[in-house]
Amino acid sequence: MNKPRKKLPIGIQTLSEMITGGYYYVDKTKLVWQLLNNEKYVFLSRPRRFGKSLFLDTLKEIFEGNQALFAGLAIAPLWNWSQRFPVIRLNFASASLKDPADLARLLHQQLENHERQFSLPARYPDIRSRFGDLILRLRQQSGQKVVVLIDEYDKPILDKIDDPIVASAMREDLKDLYSVIKGQDENLRFAFLTGVSKFAKVSLFSGLNNLNDITLDQQYSAICGYTEEDVDTVFAAELPGLNRSEIKRWYNGYAWRGESVYNPFDLLLLFNKREFRPFWFETGVANVFSQAHGAHRFFYA
Repeated sequence: MNKPRKKLPIGIQTLSEMITGGYYYVDKTKLVWQLLNNEKYVFLSRPRRFGKSLFLDTLKEIFEGNQALFAGLAIAPLWNWSQRFPVIRLNFASASLKDPADLARLLHQQLENHERQFSLPARYPDIRSRFGDLILRLRQQSGQKVVVLIDEYDKPILDKIDDPIVASAMREDLKDLYSVIKGQDENLRFAFLTGVSKFAKVSLFSGLNNLNDITLDQQYSAICGYTEEDVDTVFAAELPGLNRSEIKRWYNGYAWRGESVYNPFDLLLLFNKREFRPFWFETGVANVFSQAHGAHRFFYA
C-alpha cells in the first residue's frame, strides 16, 4: 500500500507546526536523547538551511515538556515529561545588524521578551548582567535548572566580516555575552549553540571554553540533514517519477566523519519542483562558506 503524500516542510522551523500541520517529519529525537544524556555544553556547526533552527526548536519543546508533540517519536518513552525546564532562546538567524548598537537592541529585546514571559521585571541596564540575572531568577522561580539555546551565534560577525572594525566590535560584545553561560554553570541544565563558522576555543569563546564541539563527531554526523533511510522511508511517496540514483548523485554527500546526509533544502525543493537543480547554491547560501572561511582567521585574532 502506497503511503499518502504530505506537505513539504519548506521553510518550516517550528516543531509544533511540523507535527500538527500535516508535514513530513524526520525523527531526530533518538540522537537528541543521546545528546541530552551525555552532554551539557554543546556547539554544532552546519551550513545555513540545514535544519539547525528546527533542531533547536525541538530541544526547546522537549525541555518545556510538550509531550503531545512527540507521540510516536523515539524520545517519547525515554524522556521524563514530568520535569519542565525554563528555556532561554537567543536567535540571530533572521537578524540583519549593521553595528553593535543594533546587536545590543536585539539582545535587550529578546531578553525582555523572556522576562515578560516569566513575569520578571528587568533589574539591570547592561546585557551581561541582565542575561546572568535572568538565568539566576529563572532557576529560583522554577526550582529547575535553565536551558540556553543560541541560534546562529556567529551571524552578526559574518554579516560584517568585510568591515573589520564593526566585526571586531561585534565579536567583543558576543564574547562578553557567551562568557555569562560558563559563569552560570550551577544554574544551567544544558546549553546548545549553533553556527556556520568553525568553532574556536580562543578569542570569541575564550570565556566559554568548556563547549564540546560535536561538528565532526561521527556519532552525530546525521543530526541535521536526511539520511538514505530517511529518503526511502519518510519521503517514499515523493520518489515515483524521479530517478533515485540521480537524487543521490545530486544531493547526497554531506558528511562530517560519519554517515553522509542529503541537503534538506535541495531535497525538499526537488520534490516540490520535480526537476534537478542546485537549489541551495542558487539562493546564494553557499557564499557564506567564503565568509566563514575568512572568519576563521578573524576569530583567532
